[in-house]
Amino acid sequence: MVLTPALCLSQLMDGQDAFTRADTLRGSLTPQRSWWNVLRYEIEVTPDYEQKSITGRTTIRYRGHGHSTMQIDLQQPLVIDSILQAGQSLPFRRDGNTALVQVPVAGADQPESSITLYYHGKPKRANRPPWDGGWIFARDDKGRPWMSVACQGLGASVWYPCKDHQSDEPEQGASLTMVVPDSLVAVGNGRLASRISTNGLTAWRWEVRNPINSYNIIPYIGKYESFSEIYQGEEGRLDCTYWVLDYELDKAKEQFRQVAPMLQCFEYWFGPYPFYEDGYQLVQAPHLGMEHQSAVAYGNKFLNGYLGRDLSGTGWGNKWDFIIIHESGHEWFGNNITTRDIADMWVHEGFTNYSETLYTECQSGPAAAREYVQGIRKNIQNDKPIIGPYGVNQEGSGDMYYKGANLIHTIRTIMQNDSLFRQMLRGMNRQFYHQTVTTQQVEAYIQSFAGFDCTPLFNQYLRETEVPVLEWKLHNGSLQARITHCRKDFQMPVFLPASTTSGQWKTLQAHQWTTMASNLSATELEGLWNRNLYITYRQVAK
Repeated sequence: MVLTPALCLSQLMDGQDAFTRADTLRGSLTPQRSWWNVLRYEIEVTPDYEQKSITGRTTIRYRGHGHSTMQIDLQQPLVIDSILQAGQSLPFRRDGNTALVQVPVAGADQPESSITLYYHGKPKRANRPPWDGGWIFARDDKGRPWMSVACQGLGASVWYPCKDHQSDEPEQGASLTMVVPDSLVAVGNGRLASRISTNGLTAWRWEVRNPINSYNIIPYIGKYESFSEIYQGEEGRLDCTYWVLDYELDKAKEQFRQVAPMLQCFEYWFGPYPFYEDGYQLVQAPHLGMEHQSAVAYGNKFLNGYLGRDLSGTGWGNKWDFIIIHESGHEWFGNNITTRDIADMWVHEGFTNYSETLYTECQSGPAAAREYVQGIRKNIQNDKPIIGPYGVNQEGSGDMYYKGANLIHTIRTIMQNDSLFRQMLRGMNRQFYHQTVTTQQVEAYIQSFAGFDCTPLFNQYLRETEVPVLEWKLHNGSLQARITHCRKDFQMPVFLPASTTSGQWKTLQAHQWTTMASNLSATELEGLWNRNLYITYRQVAK
């Protein structure tokens, strides 16, 4: 997901400290959720543009046994018409945005089953997508219907019934069928499996073979045209298909030339694109953009930067299209590696934000990358912890983007070994391939590569708000330094210059002075501090 500095604070002010039963039902693994595991979604939806309504049918294939109540999520005001299993109607009751369904108790010898839900209604509409989620009923510049959905955070249950929790992805993939007027084209995730026209309507059925998070399954409906290319990647031929409004085709063919170098860069740093079987698609959307797996939403108006702006203020961010780079980076971090609870979304956004730095490095070199990642620090609010409260569908601070990226850059800097750092990033995408994870798993994996104790950094930068300050002073040919504005148990390796050409990495303990010989003046020191570390340097009185 993409977040602007201007929106960051206002979004976070909407957060809540007191949580309701509805928050718990949405954000936790209740007993009615925990006993079953999603295997596959088969979704069919028919939108009515004029009425701003939808009718749908979703079949959920699942594995589980020994329980009689199943929690299915479908947000009001959508109405469930009926729920069937093996042709038999199942009783259910609504509890807010959930349905508690009475299913026959399955024995251990019959672990797999399916349930089909029929529903209709006027779904919540997105007023300011993608930040405000819901169904999007828009018009293109020629006045024709243009429809889609944005639902990360709000949840996929805003438009189809599902187990709306990030921890459970359908391991056998999903299909999405959209029934639309013949004059429109419907695009979904993965590959087009069939297209059947009857009585002025066409059913477009798309198929995803890989596990996919529920919020990533998205319909795109409009007057699309497409073009394609083959990218020769680490795992062979990758089909790349681009869907844009018919009158934007020429602009897209020029702007989307950035896809191939992006894939080359990210495969170098992160490993193979994680969804070769489903291909890579970039789909023009009636909003800015989102990381919908194998069908990335694009709405950056065919401009470089973020709608023409460089979020780093350094100039480097205007060398490439922000939405192509950022949202595609999520294919590795967010889609391949997905956090089980959105409280840990820093894993998605911190690493993906850092993919912008790595792409800058691929295109313009290490010095440009360092300028870029230092430049985005101006967007950090330090308002609340990056990790949010668990079990209530609540993200932490929007600092998960820029501060998360600078935490990763700080770790890379201290490692002093880019080859090992690259091995770590590629290894993460192998170790957690198509998995859901916790922050503890990711932290432990980074620790296994880092060569120093990362725990104090994770605790300080992810779970606190203060940015550590390196206080320093010169006295009789020595440099004295300490770390303050941090947890009592904080420690961190920091480079201390001894001369203009030498120095040492010293692990500074919180509030404890470390002394090292140095022949530098205060002015010389100011120019030699390692600004790649996300800390503040401050000279104090002798």
